[in-house]
Amino acid sequence: MNQRRTDTPTPDAVPASWVDTLPEGMRPYARLARFDRPIGTWLLLWPCGWGLGLAGGLPWHWPLLLWFAAGAFAMRGAGCVYNDIVDRDLDARVARTRNRPIASGRVSVKAAWVWLLALALVGLIVLLQLPLRAQAVALGSLVLVAAYPFMKRITWWPQAWLGLTFNWGVLVGWLAVAPPSLPMLLLYAAGVFWTLGYDTIYALQDIEDDAFAGIKSSARALGARARAGVGVFYGIVVVLAAAALWLVNPQWPALLALAPAAAHLAWQVVQLRDHDAARALALFRSNRLTGSLLFAACTVVGWA
Repeated sequence: MNQRRTDTPTPDAVPASWVDTLPEGMRPYARLARFDRPIGTWLLLWPCGWGLGLAGGLPWHWPLLLWFAAGAFAMRGAGCVYNDIVDRDLDARVARTRNRPIASGRVSVKAAWVWLLALALVGLIVLLQLPLRAQAVALGSLVLVAAYPFMKRITWWPQAWLGLTFNWGVLVGWLAVAPPSLPMLLLYAAGVFWTLGYDTIYALQDIEDDAFAGIKSSARALGARARAGVGVFYGIVVVLAAAALWLVNPQWPALLALAPAAAHLAWQVVQLRDHDAARALALFRSNRLTGSLLFAACTVVGWA
């Protein structure tokens, strides 16, 4: 493999990221953990906030939200490092990912494992701040994380598995302050379909290269029906989230609180174009706002 050792961000990195100010030797490790692509941390954090908020944990347990933020930052980075270790050969065959630090040879596999361990230790510190019940559930996510990189090889719906993984924080956030309940499960299911939608949008960027490399995705499975599929996924999100909010507070203002998030999801579907990679990336990133709107809805309803 032709190894390029110059520091070059991937095309979907944030322009002029703080990572660019780091010493040159540190940049590949920061890019490996996707520190120059913060959207993933937000997408991992918001479900934690949903669970914490709808369970009535805010504002009373606001320090937990800060711990969840630290955990999302570290564990999203660790997950990305693990994913790139497993996918290094596939990454080298896709235009958007061939510049990643391991695929391009800027970081060795051995060094990547050491970096992964360091990030996981930060996650362990966060884990120890949680109640025992939440700790046990949080550890269960490791099975999902470990299996995820292989899903694109064995199923057309790896985005669904990512949904199970990325929204595990709903369960952890809820169980940190309250016993399990049906609204918790409905909110988790809403998160799974949310991820299925936004990651299908994300996969549209690579649909041609993925076909060449033999990588499976929901975008490829849906083909020309990708926009309709995302619309269906997002519609299910709204229904499930509305049911969760209603069970916690069965009054019409609870559903009204969901309206901004529902409107934003509808806007994404209207704006989506199957073969516009730049627009797909922008819409994918806009889910940081979707997550915050759902967080606001859950917090208001859980507090009321």
